[in-house]
Amino acid sequence: MTTYQRAALAAATVATILAGTTAATAASAAPAPQLPTSAPQLDWQPCAKPGGPAAQECAGLPVPLDYAHPDGPQIRIAVSRIKADATAGSRARRGTLIVIPGGPGGSGVQRLTQKGALLAKEMDGAYDIVAMDPRGVGGSTTATCGLAPEDRYLTTLRSWPGPNGEISANLARSRRTAEACARNGGPVLRSLTTANQVRDMDRFRAALGEEKLSAWGVSYGAYVGATYAQRFPDRTDRWVLDSSGDPDPRRVARGWLANMAQGADDRFPDFAAWAAHPDRDRDGLRLADRPEEVRPLILALAAELDRTPKESTTPGVPLTGTGLRQSLQNALYGDAAFGGFARLVEAARNPAAPVALPPELAQPMRDEDASLAVAVICNDVSWPKTSPAAFRRAVDADRAAHPLTEGMPVNVVPCTFWKNEPADKPVRITSDGPSNILMIQSRRDPATPLVGALKMRAAFGDRARMVTVEQGGHGSYLGNGNACGNRTVTAFLTTGSRPEQDTHCTD
Repeated sequence: MTTYQRAALAAATVATILAGTTAATAASAAPAPQLPTSAPQLDWQPCAKPGGPAAQECAGLPVPLDYAHPDGPQIRIAVSRIKADATAGSRARRGTLIVIPGGPGGSGVQRLTQKGALLAKEMDGAYDIVAMDPRGVGGSTTATCGLAPEDRYLTTLRSWPGPNGEISANLARSRRTAEACARNGGPVLRSLTTANQVRDMDRFRAALGEEKLSAWGVSYGAYVGATYAQRFPDRTDRWVLDSSGDPDPRRVARGWLANMAQGADDRFPDFAAWAAHPDRDRDGLRLADRPEEVRPLILALAAELDRTPKESTTPGVPLTGTGLRQSLQNALYGDAAFGGFARLVEAARNPAAPVALPPELAQPMRDEDASLAVAVICNDVSWPKTSPAAFRRAVDADRAAHPLTEGMPVNVVPCTFWKNEPADKPVRITSDGPSNILMIQSRRDPATPLVGALKMRAAFGDRARMVTVEQGGHGSYLGNGNACGNRTVTAFLTTGSRPEQDTHCTD
């Protein structure tokens, strides 16, 4: 659910029920794009990585650069699979399950390396498990905007205001980034869209020789999965959407970003309770005596770092208030990251030594990764041409309402100055289609909060059921340790058993 690959990493980039919006498009009813006359053959080769599944294989899938010209220039999509082991699994093979990564910017091949063995164990021989690097990512054909290193740090790609909410630097950087992408990105950059990822997925399905796919999509991958289910409903089997955002076609990506302010507020009490627990004394990580003292401590420290950044062990890159806030957003994704953030806080409070920055703050992202993260959200939908004064008002209001995110979720981004109009309109998710979707959602998700997921659930109507997991974090299935949620998803994928109505998991 996302860096823009992990926290936006993650991930998420960020109303009304979609069925009632007049701005919703009829894109879901459009005919499927023309495809080349024959599906390509995949030359699978072993590609196991240390710590990954021994049976992992990789291949390259050629796809049209532009599906309006299917026999024109082709680009490469990196794909991977773990074949069902008929000798080890106790279940009959049902078909193929595709793992859809988050982001924009997540690598499906890497995701399969990380989660493939555990997922294969859960599926028990029911599926070949596959994934792909979306165009622009990892081993697939990439594009670059030629962005300067200082514009490729996570803390600058995410549009954090300066001290006291100042946005002049954000405005200048966003314009500079949009102009660089228009100048240097070319047709590959313009092709980096959700619609094309969905088309590439369907091309992959055809190359695999499957009439239908099952899927597990997480975060932005849940939106990709929802879009596929809307465009190609007859090609879906069992469909899992994990950590979903609001699918309102008028606010794709923009709405996801805006919702992150509420997501941080929903999730932060989990960290506060952890950081004030007496058990933290053993590791020197207890930040306060009571949970209610943690939030003002963090806000005060961020404000102090705004005024006086702290020297770090990375030359020329101090820890700023923005860096502390971004590290907090990353830490809220999972309880396992709480300790690292608490150590950063304690180091920042220690005047005697420079602080060691976490990797996501210490160095800029690759130009290819930064360019992809910007391009997808800007290519997918037209963003309003909001005035600087309106952005300042929005940031001021959001800082007051949600101090943890400091106005970042509603601040200016390069899409405001983007040079190209979207080639495709975002789909309107509807209740038209088979009732074969299971949604799973953490109640306190910092990136795709419950308020947005409920809008996805409402848009699908009777096509979906939703399992709400009574805990915090981003990415539920096989992610945050909820046994009930894991059992429910595994049962659906392996047996087709799905709750008759929306339900909750407490453990």
